[in-house]
Order: sequence, then C-alpha cells, then structure tokens
Amino acid sequence: MTEKTKQQQGFDSSSATAQTTETGETEVAEVGERGETEDLRAHLAETARELAELKDKYLRVLAENENARKRMRQQAEDNVRMEREKLLRELLPVVDNLERTVAAARGGGNGKPIVEGAELVLRSMMDFLRAHGVVQISAKGERFDPAQHEALDHVENSGHEPGTVVGELHAGYKIGDRVLRPARVTVAKAPPRRGDAARAQEAPSAGGDAHRAKTERNGGEEEPS
Repeated sequence: MTEKTKQQQGFDSSSATAQTTETGETEVAEVGERGETEDLRAHLAETARELAELKDKYLRVLAENENARKRMRQQAEDNVRMEREKLLRELLPVVDNLERTVAAARGGGNGKPIVEGAELVLRSMMDFLRAHGVVQISAKGERFDPAQHEALDHVENSGHEPGTVVGELHAGYKIGDRVLRPARVTVAKAPPRRGDAARAQEAPSAGGDAHRAKTERNGGEEEPS
C-alpha cells in the first residue's frame, strides 16, 4: 500500500467520523427542541387553565356585586315605602276629625262658613292622599271582606243578605294592594226564624201552665221545693 493510499484512507476515516459526530449532534439538538416545545405547550395549557379560573372567579364576583346592589336598592325602596305608609297612616285621624266637624256643623246653627272651610280642608287632605296613591275602601253594601273590613258589630237586617256591610263607622284606606286601615263596619246577620221565635216565646208560657196545674192538684198549695 502506497503512502498516498494510506493518506486517502485516513482522510476518508476522519470524514466518516466527523459526519457521524455531526449527525449525533443534530439528533441531540432535535431532541432538545422537541423537549422545549413540549414544555412550552404544557406551560401554555397551564396558563390557559389559570386564565379560565380567573375569568370564572371574576364573573362570580360580578354577579354577587350585582345581586348585592339589587338587594340594597330593594331594601331602600322598601324603607321609603314603609316611611310613606307610616306618614299617611298618621294623617288618617285628621281626616276623621274633619269629617266629624263637617257633620256637626251641618247639624245646627248658621254654620255655613265653618262647613265650607272644613270641607275645603277635607278636600285638600283627600287630594293629598290621592296624590300619594291612597284610596278609600268601598264598604257599605259590599260583602264583608276580612282583608279590608273590620266588623265592630253584627245586626239583624232582613233587607240585606247575611254577611253584607250595612253600616260604616270609619272609612278604610289602602295604597295599592296594601291596606293602611280596614273599614270599621257593622255587618248584617239573619234574623231568627219565625218558628224559633215563637217557640222561644211559648217556652215560658208552657212552664207557667204546668206550674198552675200542679198547684191546683195540691188544693191551691204549692209543693215545697
């Protein structure tokens, strides 16, 4: 083997070794890149999961805040409504007194100026109540409604069906569907049946007749009790 051939073989061997080394380094680099890609994907997935959790928490907090605002707004409206009802309820006795004044002034003397003044005040008060949504409860001639009427007495009345309101002592008032004060009324009840009344009247008489007959049998002397 010549020297040139030996040199050629050595060069080929070195080239093969260099190519093998380069190929191995390339494979190692590719493996490393794949590992970094997998790590990056895992990190992105974890970040997406955390973002989803944060979004869910944010939406929950947002909903809770909205519910809290609604509750506070409803509570404020309820407080205002209750205060208004309290004020209006306290004004009702004033209306009662004015109605009595008008009725008394009409009853005697030359009370025309008093009547006119009182009627003016009464109209103003009723306008005030109506402006706040307060209306009178219909009572007389209506069927008794325990939700709107307060029965102060039951009277026999053959001209109305039992359970009908026949008299009103104080007018009732309501605002919307809420009763501020029930109407204080008298309610018709059925008169006793004629047969029951007759028997009630005959009972003492029958007892007296039996007592007289027993006395006659004893010669006019009453039996000792």
